[in-house]
Amino acid sequence: MTQHPTAARLGADLVATVRALAGRGLCPATGGNFSVRLGADTVLITASGTDKTAVTEDELIRVRRDGGVVGQGRPSAETALHLAIYRLASDAGAVLHVHSVPNTVLSRLLSGDSLAVSGYEMQKAIRGVDTHESRLALPIVDNSQDMTALAGVLEARWPELNAACGFLVRGHGLYAWGADLDEARRHLEGWEFLMACELAARQAESA
Repeated sequence: MTQHPTAARLGADLVATVRALAGRGLCPATGGNFSVRLGADTVLITASGTDKTAVTEDELIRVRRDGGVVGQGRPSAETALHLAIYRLASDAGAVLHVHSVPNTVLSRLLSGDSLAVSGYEMQKAIRGVDTHESRLALPIVDNSQDMTALAGVLEARWPELNAACGFLVRGHGLYAWGADLDEARRHLEGWEFLMACELAARQAESA
C-alpha cells in the first residue's frame, strides 16, 4: 500500500525543490513562494522575505485554508493565491511561484490575456498534452496588490488556468501547480522553457 508522505518528508522535499529552483536564478531578492498541501485543511508554505537559496525546514509555515497561521511565522501576502488554487483544484498537491527574466519580460510584452504556443515538443511537459501540434495557452492576469481581488480573477478564469496548470501575473511571475511537487516542478520548468523560447523568438524577429 502506498503511504501518504509525512509532513516532515513533504517539508524536506519542498525545501529541496525551492533550493534547486532558486539555484537556477528563479527567485532573486528573496522572491517567489512555494507550498505543499498537508491535508484537506492545511498547507506548508515558505515564509516571507527568506533567501530561497538557503531556505530551511524551520522557515516553513503551516497555514490553514482560512489563512490562519498554525504556530509562528509570517507567510507571504500571496499565500491567499496558493489557498485559492488549492480550493479550486482539489487534486493540487503543490504550488510553485517564481520570478524569472523571461516570464516577467514576456508578460509585459504581451498585451492580451494569454500566451499561445504551438509546435514545441516541450508542450508535452504539461498535463494532458500529448503532441507538439496542439495549441496551448498560458493565461495572463494583471498584477494587483489586492490578493482578494486577484484570487477572484483566478476563480473567474479557472477553466483556462486549470487547463494550463499555471498562469502568469503580468510584470510579476509564474504560478504552476500539480498533483505533487514533481508534477508541479515539471509544469513550471516546462512553461519556463516555452517562455524563454518565445522571448528569444520575438527578440530575433525585432533585431
